[in-house]
Amino acid sequence: MYPVSSELYRQVAAFLAQVVGGRSYFSGSVEGETEGAAWRLTASVIVYRRRVSQPEGTAEPISDLVPVWWEFHTFAADGEVPNDFSFGEIRDLFRSL
Repeated sequence: MYPVSSELYRQVAAFLAQVVGGRSYFSGSVEGETEGAAWRLTASVIVYRRRVSQPEGTAEPISDLVPVWWEFHTFAADGEVPNDFSFGEIRDLFRSL
């Protein structure tokens, strides 16, 4: 079993935020490499945002991602490895921003 670290959750969330951009719905994949393994998240998510007003202007950062469907795969040199990924951890990262 490949243990998904806090660092990997942050990396996945950063990649996901980048590809979601300003959309309110995302369906697709993000992938990367870390800690000796490659990973791929394929997901369809509904994107919720909150409005933040500051003297410099208004922004609408992601406040939550509600998964419709998702799969997270990890790959080592000898093939796919089961992992302990939880989409709830990704949601918690966005909720805490």
